[in-house]
Amino acid sequence: MLEKLFPYRFEIFFFSQIAILFGSLVVPALIFETYLSPVLFLINLFAGIILLSKQKKIMWFLVALLVNSTILLGSELIDTTNEKLVGPIKMLTYFLFYIVVTIEIIKQVWQANKVNKNVIFGLVSGYISLGLIGFFICLSIEIVYPNSFSGLIESISITENLMYYSYITLLTIGYGDILPVSALAHKAAILIGLMGQIYLVVITAIVVGKYINQLNNTDKTTN
Repeated sequence: MLEKLFPYRFEIFFFSQIAILFGSLVVPALIFETYLSPVLFLINLFAGIILLSKQKKIMWFLVALLVNSTILLGSELIDTTNEKLVGPIKMLTYFLFYIVVTIEIIKQVWQANKVNKNVIFGLVSGYISLGLIGFFICLSIEIVYPNSFSGLIESISITENLMYYSYITLLTIGYGDILPVSALAHKAAILIGLMGQIYLVVITAIVVGKYINQLNNTDKTTN
């Protein structure tokens, strides 16, 4: 099955990320946060396994993360009192997952000989993954050191607040409605901003350069 899905690996990974980011727009927030979001993260993890199915060692590492995440989700649904114990382990699991997958996406995009649909989806997916890494960093800081971020809207869950903050910082928009107020939160904001800029300047520039060379070579062949 993995071999059949492999040609569509970037599309599957990309659309599972989009569902995580924007699913709450079409599903009531409480239902999405409680039931749908955890399942979408598992789907995204499975999509990561498809993405790296050619690299067996890393693939089996992701399989272990998927099994671990599924067990944790089941434990959380059966007994909600386990949340304080399960939450940090689950965050660490997804943090490791997105670090590994982002690195591998960058490698695949970097090493691609031709710029095609897969490369474009991979390029965008890598950028979205950086935002998710930033989200888990911010969420970890806020859980360990409460009130590290000011301006969090009480009517919205902490995950929605910090997901929004991570991407606004990654995109260097910086509306200023949510602010880092602790030293650790300040460093996280700097790191997220740097990740976004370095990705755009280096990785995107490489892909654009490859595409221009590809067009030039096509023109030479045609002529």
